[in-house]
Amino acid sequence: MALIGLVRVGTDKQKTQRQRSALDPICLKVFEEQANGKLAAEDRPALLDALSHIRDGDMLTVQEVDRLGRNLLEGLIVFNDLFQRGIAVKVLEGMAAGEHTERSLILELAFALSEDRRRDIVRKTSDGLEVARRRGRLGGRPPVVDDDMRAMILARRRRGESIRTIAAGVRVSVGVVHKTLTEAEREQRRR
Repeated sequence: MALIGLVRVGTDKQKTQRQRSALDPICLKVFEEQANGKLAAEDRPALLDALSHIRDGDMLTVQEVDRLGRNLLEGLIVFNDLFQRGIAVKVLEGMAAGEHTERSLILELAFALSEDRRRDIVRKTSDGLEVARRRGRLGGRPPVVDDDMRAMILARRRRGESIRTIAAGVRVSVGVVHKTLTEAEREQRRR
């Protein structure tokens, strides 16, 4: 059995030394990632690399469960996903410390609590957005494209520029340009 380590920090300002000092002496290989908001393994190259090194009997090893996500709740969600994939996990400290090759009553309770908390957060966010809507306010991020930028995007498209060229020229993503053009086409059809 080999231990494959994962060190995770959310920002480049955070230090990995504490996690490294715990994992380096006991792990065959340690992977390091900076992931601040992505939970899905498919969006985390270092986690995918670590998982690709795991063979039968090996364990993914982290210092604490919250190193699998941004916090304990998200760490437990990722932990549960790993279990569903058949990946054994070793946690060195904190909640769920120990070697986990199969689900246990304690883990089931932790997973249930984390799922309940996640649902609570989703519900409260949705309720808050609905209250804001009723008051005439919109929640979420402010739009990236203002009227001037929209006019610039549409004018460049009329000149025959590609979506990528427009995106680079106005310094927004290809998706933002595409969305702006699609919305303009819908408005045009309604008229």
